[in-house]
Amino acid sequence: MTNFNLETIAQELNDVQEDGLSFEDKMLTWDTAEDVADIVKALEETKVVHYLKLGGNTLGVDAAAAIGKALEKHPEFHKALWYNMFSRRLKTETPESLKHLSNGLIVGGAHLTVLDLSDNALGPNGMVGLEDLLRSPVVYSLQELRLNNCGLGIDGGKMLSKAILECHKSSVAAGTPLQLKTLIAGRNRLENDGAIAISKIFSTIKTLEHIAMPQNSIYHVGITALAAGFRENPNLRILDLMDNTVTEKGAASLADAFAYTPSLQEINIAYCLLKTHGAYHFAEALSEKHLQLEIVDLGGNEIGANGGIVLAEALQNKPNLKKLNLDGNQFGSEARERIKEIMNASSNPAALESLEEDESECEDDEDEGAADDDDVDDNDDEDDENDTTEEVDEDEDYQDEDADDDEEADEAYTTSPAFTTNFFNTNDSSFVSANNVNFGDADTPTKPPAPFTAETFCLSQKPCTLEAFESLQDDDKLKAFKSVIEQFTGDNRLLLFIFTTLKCGHLSQSSPAALELSKTLFKELIDCAVETKQERRILNYMLMQLGLLKSEEKFNSSYDLKSCRYALRETLKENPQLASEYMRNAFDVFLQQFDG
Repeated sequence: MTNFNLETIAQELNDVQEDGLSFEDKMLTWDTAEDVADIVKALEETKVVHYLKLGGNTLGVDAAAAIGKALEKHPEFHKALWYNMFSRRLKTETPESLKHLSNGLIVGGAHLTVLDLSDNALGPNGMVGLEDLLRSPVVYSLQELRLNNCGLGIDGGKMLSKAILECHKSSVAAGTPLQLKTLIAGRNRLENDGAIAISKIFSTIKTLEHIAMPQNSIYHVGITALAAGFRENPNLRILDLMDNTVTEKGAASLADAFAYTPSLQEINIAYCLLKTHGAYHFAEALSEKHLQLEIVDLGGNEIGANGGIVLAEALQNKPNLKKLNLDGNQFGSEARERIKEIMNASSNPAALESLEEDESECEDDEDEGAADDDDVDDNDDEDDENDTTEEVDEDEDYQDEDADDDEEADEAYTTSPAFTTNFFNTNDSSFVSANNVNFGDADTPTKPPAPFTAETFCLSQKPCTLEAFESLQDDDKLKAFKSVIEQFTGDNRLLLFIFTTLKCGHLSQSSPAALELSKTLFKELIDCAVETKQERRILNYMLMQLGLLKSEEKFNSSYDLKSCRYALRETLKENPQLASEYMRNAFDVFLQQFDG
């Protein structure tokens, strides 16, 4: 069955009735005014320009100034479709370019309804270039704000919230209150503090219909703040919080908010660690009303058998349901069959998507439910006020105090690793510290055996010294390392691959040979992610290990993260085409955000 997005269809029909200019996806580099002469000419010669599409190119300061000047002649302009147009630009260029474009709209007296700057590595630095626009009368009429995958970070989220709230205040005073309907802000590293700031937009404006904030490392404290904001938006139709860490506590807050959002049509809270008790909250909240629901995605949430059954029972009476995804949970074979029976008896049996065999069966639902939040919520009463970890400003924040001690760095070698099963967590938003890995048993020697081999290099818990690396006798170190890695399967193989890559990266700034190995391993690791269909899982774990993405569990790394990130940058620089565009773009955004 084809799922039609009514919002997208309406938008396309609206575009047909509008006049505008499109220069998107030409993959051009616009540096100077001469480079954009054709755009400027079109803006000057076209009487009515409702929209301008510039995405899929790269825009410099002088070129932006020329376009901004030409926009001054178009007060009818109302759609700035400017996604993905600042790649390969210095962090000082983006805010200046945005200021020029914004000034053109302000001087021209435009009235924006859509502002799309998605897939631009803005960060707090880029937000500086948007602040004047977001506070101006140009956006009093704004209905859609799309800032997906912009690397805003906590500070950028706070800046966005402050600007929008000031705009709303001035728009109310002017008699034309801001009535924002759509806010897309996924993949921005907002975390709890950024989410709390954004929630104030929802609580103040109260006209939101579509909210999407997936993959933002938001935990239950931030989710609870967002839920309070959702309650104030009774026309909310689409809610996407995928791949945050909601847990049972966040699920309880969301369930309470659902009572105030009766018009919900789409809910995506997949990969959010809801577990069984979180499912109970949702089932209770959705069972009687919400008859307009069309899409519900709760996949990959470690929900046990009873949780899956009550969800199916709660959703079987939805007459418009087109898609129900419960895959990737822990139902067990009997519960899976029971869920299918329940949905087959509903008015929309085809809505239930396939339920694959669980990765791990849930043997005791009560025990599983009782421990729902153990993974992420230990000592919550003590930590709620400081739930978000600090920003990483210096490499030392993630460095082991003894990382430079050669003798310490050589400890914990073993020839028979026994990786713990919970090390590489199946939930994309949960990670376990590298310091908690059991690489061997209690009899593991504390000194590397002689001679130093590829096996001892790969199977060690910590990075080795440069002297030890250079003592390796293998003529083809890459082949030797891979021969060790290929002896393992599943998650053990992936972990060994990841940490062998990091060990080479650890030495990449002091050894050209280690750098070349690291670049090759980074590239092949991405190949492996695509091959095993685990791009997001491996990406998130690598971002955490590189200090680019925070984990709920704070940990110290033994690796020289500055050197590891250097190796990754060199890999991306030398390989413009990698097996996964998604992973490449994500690494780019997070590295640029870290540098910014």
